[in-house]
Amino acid sequence: MVGRKVGIVGAGFVGATAAYTLAMMGTCREVVLFDIVPDVAIGKAIDIGQATAYSPKGTIVTAAKTPDEMRDCDIVVITAGVPRRREMTRADLLIINAKIITDVVGNIKKYSPEAIILCVSNPLDIMTYVVHKLTGYDRNRIIGMAGALDGARMSYQIQKKVGFGSGQTRAIVIGDHGQNMIPYPEISAVGGVPLDQIIGKTDMEDIIANTKEGGAEIVKYLKTSAYYAPGRSIAVMVEAILDDSRIVMPSSVLLDGEYGYKDITLGVPVVLGANGVEKIIELDLNDEMKAKIDVSVDSIQEGVDVLRNEGFFS
Repeated sequence: MVGRKVGIVGAGFVGATAAYTLAMMGTCREVVLFDIVPDVAIGKAIDIGQATAYSPKGTIVTAAKTPDEMRDCDIVVITAGVPRRREMTRADLLIINAKIITDVVGNIKKYSPEAIILCVSNPLDIMTYVVHKLTGYDRNRIIGMAGALDGARMSYQIQKKVGFGSGQTRAIVIGDHGQNMIPYPEISAVGGVPLDQIIGKTDMEDIIANTKEGGAEIVKYLKTSAYYAPGRSIAVMVEAILDDSRIVMPSSVLLDGEYGYKDITLGVPVVLGANGVEKIIELDLNDEMKAKIDVSVDSIQEGVDVLRNEGFFS
C-alpha cells in the first residue's frame, strides 16, 4: 500500500493505545483518530504526535473533528462501542453497538470506500458480521481482531507456566472471542518445540482456563478492560496488511463453506497481507475440536439471530 494511512474510530484506551503503538513502530505514514467526543481525539492525537519525536520514523498523527475529515484511509480500525452495564440485557448491548457500527460503517463507505476494515468492537464476532452485512464488501476486506489478542494472552500463560521462552512462544486460539474461545495447545509451541512435549495435562488445563479468563482478570484489578495488549494486537495486524507480510494470524472472518459453515463469522487461522485476508487456513480438526467449534458458532449465531429478530438486517 502506497498511502499507509490508518483511521481509528474510537479514541478510548484501546484506540489510542493502538495509535500510539503504530506511531512508535513507525508502521504508518499517517494515523487519524476520530471519536464521538472530538476533544478526546484531538487531545490524544496531540499527545501521541509529540511522542513521535522519539519514534524511528516520522508518523503524522491527527484528529478528525468530523467523519469527513477521516477520508482516503487504507485501513480503518473500529473500536467504537459501549460496554455492557448492569441494567442492560445482552440484546440491549447488541442493538446499541450494532447501531453505533451502522453509523461508523456508513462513514467508512462514504469517505474511505477502498479501506480494509479491522473490527475490534464487542461482541467481536457479531459486530464483524454486522460490518459484512452493512458493507457488502468482499470478505477478505473485513477482519475481526480476536485471535491476535487471545493468542497473546495464551502465550503469556504458557511463559508463566514453563518459565522460559519469552518472545518465542506461539499460541493459537480459535473460535469465538468470548467464553467459548478455543485455546489450541496441540498446535502451540515454545521456540518451535510443541507445547505438549514441554508440559503435562494438568498444566495444559490451567493454561486453557487462565487464557479464557485473561480479560476478566484484568478487569478484576483495573476495574476496566485491557488496552495495552489489544492495542499491540491491532498494530501487529495493521502492520501485516500494510507491509504485505503474509503472516498467519487467527482472526474472525466470514466463512463460506470452510469448516462446514457458511454466512457466519468465526475466529480461524488466516494469512494476512495487502488484500486483507489472503487465505483462510482449514485445520484438520478431531471430533472434540469440531464439537467445540460448533459451540462457538452456536454462540455467535445466537447473537446474530437477536439482531435479525429485531429487524436489524431487514
